[in-house]
Amino acid sequence: MTATYVIGLDYGTGSARGVLLDAATGEQIGSHTHAYRHDVMTQSLPDGTPLPRSWALQNAADYLDAAEEILDVLGRGRVIESIGLGFSASSPMPTTTDGTALSELHPGEPHAYVKLWKHRAAQPYADAINRRGGTFLRNFGGKLSGEWLLPKAAQIADEAPHIWSAAGRFIESGDWLVWQLTGCEVRSLGFAAYKAQYSETEGYPQGIVPGLSERLSVPHRIGTPAGSLSEAWRTRTGISGRAIVAVAVIDSHVVLPAVGAVSSGCLVGALGTSAVYLFLNEQFRPLPPGIEGVAKDGSVRDLWCYEAGQAGFGDTLAWFVKAFPRGADEAESFRIYNREAAGLEPGANHLVALDWWNGNRVPLADSDLSGLLLGLTTETTGVGIYRALIESLCFGARTVVDLFEAGDFAINRVILTSGLAQNNPLLVQIMADVLGRVVEVPSIAHATAVGAAVHGAVAAELVNGFAEGTARFGARTFTPYHPRRENAAAYRSLYKNYRQLSDSHTVRNAMHDLNRAASLDRPEEETKSVA
Repeated sequence: MTATYVIGLDYGTGSARGVLLDAATGEQIGSHTHAYRHDVMTQSLPDGTPLPRSWALQNAADYLDAAEEILDVLGRGRVIESIGLGFSASSPMPTTTDGTALSELHPGEPHAYVKLWKHRAAQPYADAINRRGGTFLRNFGGKLSGEWLLPKAAQIADEAPHIWSAAGRFIESGDWLVWQLTGCEVRSLGFAAYKAQYSETEGYPQGIVPGLSERLSVPHRIGTPAGSLSEAWRTRTGISGRAIVAVAVIDSHVVLPAVGAVSSGCLVGALGTSAVYLFLNEQFRPLPPGIEGVAKDGSVRDLWCYEAGQAGFGDTLAWFVKAFPRGADEAESFRIYNREAAGLEPGANHLVALDWWNGNRVPLADSDLSGLLLGLTTETTGVGIYRALIESLCFGARTVVDLFEAGDFAINRVILTSGLAQNNPLLVQIMADVLGRVVEVPSIAHATAVGAAVHGAVAAELVNGFAEGTARFGARTFTPYHPRRENAAAYRSLYKNYRQLSDSHTVRNAMHDLNRAASLDRPEEETKSVA
């Protein structure tokens, strides 16, 4: 009997990873990672065109290169039943009506490229949309983030009307890649609901950006087949079999079935470059103040998924070890910092930090906020700062948990996943201490890509729903981290300081003033408007 396989693709911020699984047993057969050739473009375009401050772009061509290499390495000569895809979001792009990326046609125009999730220059447009208000904000705490699709569309329409006019479609990069692989434009409800405020009753928000509705399309719930891998892509990759491609899913959401999170009451923290916290519930309840959004059928079928997050997580620690290296390479620097930071008692570094290096998602939804380090003295060490940064990330997570509990949501399980959860046990232990509860880390390699593979298997009807997909392909064992009682009092005090700083209008106003002082090369933010 011929063996058959499923493939899961995980498109992150700097690279894409694929995993190959045995369709019958769920065993991981292989994996492959491809770094994007142009990485994240923050200084200039490939042709040298300079970029303003707070921009973060990517080149859509890099996504195709990654897909071709990964599918070739994993799929050539094999019978592939399905392909699932997770993608970082919101990372929308303008294309022609046939799906050609406008960056291919206008390589020297910044607004023609993918606006990555951490593109912060659209925040003034989010602020303008928020001031206008509307019923579409009801399930999103009354405000949008500059990271999302609507403000990014508004920025293009205002600052580059010629590009907006040339755009037949404005589409999330994950949806676009599915379109390229299948030849079918089939969008995901996950992207549309969480990043473009789509609802099944009202559709997309109207009157926000001129012509936006014509550049979007009706989305489909997760686990839906978008089509089969096209003949052109089969020739390029050597793949045979049905190769059913599922609609794309937000990368942090796609991990849920891989880590056993397919039931009500579970809170999952996906700790990567940024962090996303997802709470699953059978019944709809009003969005707790400060939590980002809620939708049904965009993450796990038949469950409401409440989303919150931190705009910077692994990014923050990576910045620090790159800026202040201790070893021959980044990995060695992390090992040294983690080893020495583990020897510090809570509060011994005399520091408390705010984790806003990439802005704030929860509870303020303000991309123009920035990091803060308080308590520096002549005795401050690099290790002390590193520990304070880790603690600040955990305090940000504690804020999310507090907001859910204030909304009377019963959290009965906390699961932490993605790279940092598996590779940084010091961070996970501090997280358990700060939260004051047991956290679990699943023992599974490439969890996000495996989750994408489960979505593909559901779409191809290889399994009867996500619970069966979890049982076949997901994690079998979990490592628990228990809170240490001896650290509880110190973290209660530090967390109190963290919340006082994060609630301070004086602190936030100072951050905004610093932003304006450093942004003299772009128009004043207060002048931004939407149609």
